[in-house]
Amino acid sequence: MRRLPPLLLAALLALTGCAGAGALGASGQTLVIAIVANPQMNDAIELSDQFEQANPGTKLKFVRLPENQARAKITASTATEGGEFDVVMISNYETPQWAANGWLENLQSYVDSSPDYDGADFIPSIRDSLSYQGSMYAVPFYGESSFLAYRKDLFDRAGLTMPPNPTWPQIAEFAAKLDDKASGTAGICLRGKPGWGESLAPLTTVVNTFGGQWFDQDWNAQLTSPRFRAAAKFYVDLVREHGEVGASSAGFSECGTRYAQGQAAMWYDATVMAGTNEDPSSSKVVGKSGYVAAPVERTASSGWLYTWALAMPKVAEHKQAAWNFMRWMTDKRFVQTVGTHFGWNRVPPGCRTSTYAIPEYQQAAHAYARPTLDGISKADQRNTMAKPVPYPGIQFVGIPEFQDLGTRVSQQISAAIAGQTTVDEALEQSQEYAQTVGKSYRETR
Repeated sequence: MRRLPPLLLAALLALTGCAGAGALGASGQTLVIAIVANPQMNDAIELSDQFEQANPGTKLKFVRLPENQARAKITASTATEGGEFDVVMISNYETPQWAANGWLENLQSYVDSSPDYDGADFIPSIRDSLSYQGSMYAVPFYGESSFLAYRKDLFDRAGLTMPPNPTWPQIAEFAAKLDDKASGTAGICLRGKPGWGESLAPLTTVVNTFGGQWFDQDWNAQLTSPRFRAAAKFYVDLVREHGEVGASSAGFSECGTRYAQGQAAMWYDATVMAGTNEDPSSSKVVGKSGYVAAPVERTASSGWLYTWALAMPKVAEHKQAAWNFMRWMTDKRFVQTVGTHFGWNRVPPGCRTSTYAIPEYQQAAHAYARPTLDGISKADQRNTMAKPVPYPGIQFVGIPEFQDLGTRVSQQISAAIAGQTTVDEALEQSQEYAQTVGKSYRETR
C-alpha cells in the first residue's frame, strides 16, 4: 500500500489524536461512522433510528466533526489502518487516491448485487469521480457544483439585472452597489476561512477562470504567476471591500447562516446551499433568491465538481453491516424519506437522476434544480481550465500533498483577507510551499 508523505501524516496524527474503535455491543454489532457535521448529514443522523429498527442487532455510533477536523481524523485513521471506523465520509478528492493506495474496499460487487439500489441512477460525472479502474469505491450522499445565489428583491430595488452567465467583474460591480454596511448587508459572501476544502475551493475556481493554475505541465509552481496573482488579488479585494464581517474566519456554514439571515446580497458557493436558503425553518430569505452559473472571466464555465460520499476502509470489521448502512443512506428511498420528513428542500441533491423526476422535488426546487444539474454536467477540467494541468481536480489539486499544501496556502490567503499581510507576500510564501511539492513530482517523472 502507498502511504501519505511522512510530514503530512505526522501533522494529521498530531491534529487528530485517537478515536474510539468499533465494537460488539451487548446485543450485537456497533458501526462507528465518521461523518461531516453539515446540515444534510445531520438530517441522516436524526433519521438513523429508522435504520436501527430495520436492522435489529446493529447499533450506530456517529463521530460527527466540522469539515476540517473530519478530513484530518478520517485521513489519519484510514492511512494508518487504524480500524476506528466502519464507514467514513470522504469526497471525490480522496476516493481515487485512496483506492489506488489499497485503503478502501471495492464497492462494485456490493452495488451490483443490490439491483434495487440502482447504481446506474447516479449522475455519470458524480459516479465516475468516485470510481477507480471502473469500480466504485465510494457511494455518493450528495453532489454539487458551485453557483451564485443572489437576492432578487435587492437587485430589483437597486434597478440591477443579473445575467444568467455573469462575469466576475460584473459581480464585483454588483457587490459594490449592493453593499450596505449601515443595514448590515454585505455585497457578497465569500469564504475566507483557512482550509484546503474551505476558502481554497471558491478561490481556486476564480484562479482557474482567470487563467491561472497551481502547477504547469512540468510541475513548476505557478502561485506568483500574473494570472494566479490577479485572481487572488481580485478575490481578496472583493471580500475585504464588500464581503461579510469577519470574512477571514467565515466558511461554508458561516456564509450560509449570514445569507439565510438576510445579511448578504450575493453568495458564491456550493450548489447544495440552495436547500438551506429555501428552508422556511431556518431561512429568512425563502423565495427571494435567484441562482445563476458560477461567474467566469476567461473560460466558458468555472463551477467545481464535488461529492460527499460514504466509503468503507479496507480494514473495517463489519463489512456487510457497513454496506447495509451505506446503502440505506444513499438509496432512492432515503431521498423520499428526507422529503416527506423534513421537506423537499432538504433532500440531498446532485447524485441521483431520479431525484429530479420527483414531482414534489421539482416544485420545491424549481429555482435551483436546473442550475445545479447544469453546473455538475459542465464541471469538467476541459471547460474550467484555461491551460492543461498535470493534476486532476477543479477546486483542488488531486495529489496527497494538497491537504497540507492547500491548508498552508489558505492560511496565507486568510491572513491577507484579515489585513495581516499583503496578497503579494501571501503568494510569495505560498509559492515556496508549492515549489517544494512540485520538485518531488519533477524528480519522479
